[in-house]
Amino acid sequence: MFPRLAFASFCLGRESPLGQSSSGSVVDVAVDVLTEIEIGRPREEVAAFAADPTNATAWYKNIQSVEWETPPPLGVGSRLRFKAQFLGRTLSYTYEIREFDPGRRFVMGTAEGPFAMETTYAWEDAAAGATRMTLRNRGEPSGFARVSAPMMARAMRRANQADLKRLKQMLEA
Repeated sequence: MFPRLAFASFCLGRESPLGQSSSGSVVDVAVDVLTEIEIGRPREEVAAFAADPTNATAWYKNIQSVEWETPPPLGVGSRLRFKAQFLGRTLSYTYEIREFDPGRRFVMGTAEGPFAMETTYAWEDAAAGATRMTLRNRGEPSGFARVSAPMMARAMRRANQADLKRLKQMLEA
């Protein structure tokens, strides 16, 4: 699924992907949070559960609801509306699926709001039939949100670690 803050793969309204200039060169982003965990279940099972929007509220503590804006099934171009609570604020945003390689990689983003964010899930096989799942949130806040970016990154890291632990507990139960 889908992250907590969820906000974008396009940065500040530019026509280029987040973290990339219009010329295609890589640029720094203010927030880049990478968390990972090993889950004692097969990669295909972990990926199918985590990428399924109907499961988001089960393992993301701050996600309150998810609604389809485009009809299922999930694929590149699908749009999902999220309602979340983060740092005391209620957030409503739409993610668009940018990349989807079932069982391997899932990228979604949105350009809404004061904090453009891209969220990536990656899954790879680990020892003894387990899966290593990586969750990455990166983005470029604007305005006042830019000043609070370091605090937001710390809060995001803590929340992502807790969510991945929750996912692990659910899938290993």
